[in-house]
Amino acid sequence: MNGMHLSGNVLIACNCDWGCPCNFNAPPSKGHCEGGWIWAIDSGNVDDVAVDGLAVAVFADWPGAIHEGGGKAAAYIDERANEAQRAALSRVLRGEAGGPWAIFINTYELAGPHLAPFQLEVAGLASQATVGGVAELQMDSIRNPVSGADAHPEMVLPEGIVVKRGSLGASKVFTVTGHLAFDHSGQYAALGPFEYAA
Repeated sequence: MNGMHLSGNVLIACNCDWGCPCNFNAPPSKGHCEGGWIWAIDSGNVDDVAVDGLAVAVFADWPGAIHEGGGKAAAYIDERANEAQRAALSRVLRGEAGGPWAIFINTYELAGPHLAPFQLEVAGLASQATVGGVAELQMDSIRNPVSGADAHPEMVLPEGIVVKRGSLGASKVFTVTGHLAFDHSGQYAALGPFEYAA
């Protein structure tokens, strides 16, 4: 085993209000967390298996704050991955290779990973993604409630485990079906670069 190095962009959405207090070590807006992450891997390798240009996703439901555990989650791997890439990315999503997944795996029971077609367009707060017939995310900017003008807040998280910096937005559409089912369109969304090494 030769470790992991992954970099790219992650699309984030959940049921929290804009900004998501979980980013700042506060309880989720509604007391529980339903959300997910879609990682678009620009470059990377896991145990010397190149995974450039692939994507993975996790969608989860926790009854309280993430760190309190008790959650359920489902993971997905880009169906374009070959057999070696699928095995490597399965290790990642099961928390066996480090990164944020090694922390998350202690907080939920994981279904999968399952193969799915990913369609991704990373374009700032106009980013959008679909994961098979399972999930859809269309991002949008936050609007000033008085003037209607676009707002462009960003967050800096030096200790962040998923992102260290991100652009905060809203979801036009955020729906998940399958192992989990929820619709949190119009809630929190964010996009940021990631780089993980282990």
